[in-house]
Amino acid sequence: MAFLRPFLLFCLISVSFAHEAFDSHLLPRPLILEFPQKVENQLEELDGEIKLRCDSWRFNAEANNLSPWRRIPLECAEYVKEYSSGRAYQLDVETASKEAEIFAKSVKLVGDGKDVWIFDIDETLLSNLPYYTEHGYGSDVFNPLEFDNWVQKATAPALLPSLKLYKELLDLGFKVVLLTGRSESQREVTTQNLIDAGYYGWERLILRTPDDQGKLAVFFKSEKRSEMENEGYRIIGNSGDQWSDLLGTSVSLRSFKLPNAMYYIS
Repeated sequence: MAFLRPFLLFCLISVSFAHEAFDSHLLPRPLILEFPQKVENQLEELDGEIKLRCDSWRFNAEANNLSPWRRIPLECAEYVKEYSSGRAYQLDVETASKEAEIFAKSVKLVGDGKDVWIFDIDETLLSNLPYYTEHGYGSDVFNPLEFDNWVQKATAPALLPSLKLYKELLDLGFKVVLLTGRSESQREVTTQNLIDAGYYGWERLILRTPDDQGKLAVFFKSEKRSEMENEGYRIIGNSGDQWSDLLGTSVSLRSFKLPNAMYYIS
């Protein structure tokens, strides 16, 4: 049995070394990158700078200070997404609509059915946010064919503050005229969409005829307002999300600009 001793001793030494050599820290671990505090601060400063620049861009877009633009700055895509789908946009629409209501209540109507309030439709009465959610919130170049396909669905929801203002104006005795850049060929689906969204009782719905195609929005809408004035209508108020809805000739007594950070129409 003496010859077994060296063998047993060798086994015990091997087991001992095996336990001693085992180290859990040598096992593969997830890769964890820890940025130095200075780098983290620089990243936070960069994020803050981008937000400030996008805040400035949106302010100047709303103030009509920018040259005509085709899409939002790419670095502002996430910013516009958060704004347009969040509480800030809703508050801006509510504020504009509330101020319009206060003004409307201050007006003494003549009572002959000629006191008019004009509304644009897209991003004024109806929201196309479901469409722009699928198209980068304005970071994609506008595709008129795809947008027309969306319009044909007639499912755009109402902007609720605008719907409230709309009904209040009818109760006050205003005639409501809808003046939109949509095509005359979209009259049926537009009418159905408006009714489904809760709108009713408008005086007329004015769309682009074939003769109006190609005209800048500001010229097209100015012409239609001028025609209304020639018919004896008094344009008291005008609500729209584009400056081209509100500027030009035959403007209203007061105009109310609703926010739109997703697109620009001249």
